[in-house]
Amino acid sequence: MKKLLIILLLIANFVLASSSAFAGEAKPLGDDPVLEARLKTLSQDLRCLVCQNTTLADSSAPLAEDLRQEIRKLMREGKSDKEVVDYLVARYGDFVLYKPPVNNETALLWFGPFMLLIIGGFVLFRVLKKHAGSEDIQAEDV
Repeated sequence: MKKLLIILLLIANFVLASSSAFAGEAKPLGDDPVLEARLKTLSQDLRCLVCQNTTLADSSAPLAEDLRQEIRKLMREGKSDKEVVDYLVARYGDFVLYKPPVNNETALLWFGPFMLLIIGGFVLFRVLKKHAGSEDIQAEDV
């Protein structure tokens, strides 16, 4: 039994040691620390298109990395933050913004949950009222 335990521990140790050998190196930040600071600030206001409820800065999805590379490229070309955001909105729509503006296209996004809550409350009220009315009738019949 002890030999089996020792063998299992050795195998586990080997597996753990070999898995760290396959870990990738940390990617270096860009050459320009000012550009990286701008990217970090700007990506806090942008949404990851894959994760949807995560900022571009917090996402580790491959598409998020591609978007960050695209933003770096635009910044190196001399585009301002507003121009970069405008480019992304033109390409992906207001959905790319973590806090989209309130307009006709995003009204459902902003007010939809409240409308569903009101409709659900109305339906619940009607069902409960109907259910209470049928109990009164049954009580009178007896």
